[in-house]
Amino acid sequence: MTTSVPFELRPLVVPASVDASDAADFVAMVDVRNEIYREISDNDDEAVTPAQLLPHFQPDPDNDKRSWIVLVEDQVVGRVIVDLPAEEGSQVAYWTVELLERVQGRGIGGALHAVVEGTARDAGRTVLQAWAEHPEPDAGATSERLAAPTGYGEIPLDRPARYFRRHGYTLEQVDRKSVLEIEPALPSVRDLLADARSHADGYRVEQWMLPTPEAYRESFAWAKSRMSTDAPAAGLEIDEETWDVERLARHDARFVDGGQTVLVTVAVHEATGTVVAFNELCSGVDPTAATQQMDTLVLREHRGHRLGQLVKCAGILRWREVMPRSSRIVTWNAEENRPMLSINETIGFEPAAYIGAWKKVLD
Repeated sequence: MTTSVPFELRPLVVPASVDASDAADFVAMVDVRNEIYREISDNDDEAVTPAQLLPHFQPDPDNDKRSWIVLVEDQVVGRVIVDLPAEEGSQVAYWTVELLERVQGRGIGGALHAVVEGTARDAGRTVLQAWAEHPEPDAGATSERLAAPTGYGEIPLDRPARYFRRHGYTLEQVDRKSVLEIEPALPSVRDLLADARSHADGYRVEQWMLPTPEAYRESFAWAKSRMSTDAPAAGLEIDEETWDVERLARHDARFVDGGQTVLVTVAVHEATGTVVAFNELCSGVDPTAATQQMDTLVLREHRGHRLGQLVKCAGILRWREVMPRSSRIVTWNAEENRPMLSINETIGFEPAAYIGAWKKVLD
């Protein structure tokens, strides 16, 4: 594909540490990643440090990550990532192409997509899937809208949406990015926790900081595996994941080794002693930075007892003690996941942006 500006695509060197002699490209990649996310969201809620991100790029038996940096005039201006899940028989490749605004619209993105597609084909994958944030246009601007085929949520037909459609993708799902200002929500959270406890007979709350305590490793690993089967997926192809205590230990180590603080709040079914609902809150190394709410799930067979409300509220209150200087929590949910969104809205989360989930099936 012809571009209007020459660029270089260079395989990303993943160093042993951020202080290693070959770490410069990795550090530059993280800096550009943060700048790109700042351009999209106009904040640093998703900023990370190189040390925080490095463990997630190390070799992983659960996922084959292939990464490149994009350079224009010897300056890093973007990145490309293709993730190939290791589940047996997987046909999926997840990918990311991100560029600074100043080099967009010059044909580079199209050339990079050809690399993504070629990598997926060479790996025998037939389904490409990716996510992109689609900010609302400025007030007064007009924009065609795209509705999710689920009937829940829509996004503007903006540059990212046109990019996906140009390369043969369909919009499969819309996720809502929501933000909670913690301090003003605390009185409501305390009341909601008391309400949830009154409906959760036979369940108790347990909490820990990673790594996962031995007593809960097996049942928590099973609960984590259910994220791939019990969360709304619309028309996306999601491999059923197999989690055991070894995979859970690798997951935990990536966050601990990156210097992150992760609080896990679970509901334990007292009759069986197993984890049946959970919520994860995660910070970076900066105690004042925004908190990321990662996975939250209630196993299907245990729904109807307000366990989602229970683990979310108990987590927020404990998090306030652990990370009192983090003022905001950011989370993502499928627009059709009305039970979880209703809990978030009642707690005080407000919509901040919408994410499109895109899919292409290769010939």
